[in-house]
Amino acid sequence: MTETATAHRIAITRVFDAPRELVWAAWTDPDQLVCWWGKRGWTAQRSSLVLDVRPGAAFRIVSVCDADGTEMTNEGVWREVVEPERLVFARSPDGDEEELTVVTFTDLGGGRTELRFDAVVRMPGDRRDRAAAGVASAFDRLADLLEGSR
Repeated sequence: MTETATAHRIAITRVFDAPRELVWAAWTDPDQLVCWWGKRGWTAQRSSLVLDVRPGAAFRIVSVCDADGTEMTNEGVWREVVEPERLVFARSPDGDEEELTVVTFTDLGGGRTELRFDAVVRMPGDRRDRAAAGVASAFDRLADLLEGSR
């Protein structure tokens, strides 16, 4: 029996050893975003990227599984952009209820940044666990990218 899609929260807080402006740029610069987007073993397609970071503008990116070529598309609309503090992204995967993702960037001083990722997703619980693990893996890749930029 298939589990019904319900609203679940994915909340991750991560501290990066990088200034807030660098972490912000990794989210908003197309050339940087494609370097870390998606879990390990997936490659974001630069040619698919639509990244116009302003309220009301679209966001779209396709990632491809390196092992089997499976594609995963993430798309939606920016609802709020407060540089370099906050990004709010909305998507409606089934065309019905909107799912919101809020990303907050807090300058901790000393070249460190706290990133708070808070998303509401509508999916079966087992998929929520895989999605949360995928986001955590992507943040590991983001840490690697930021480490290389220092």
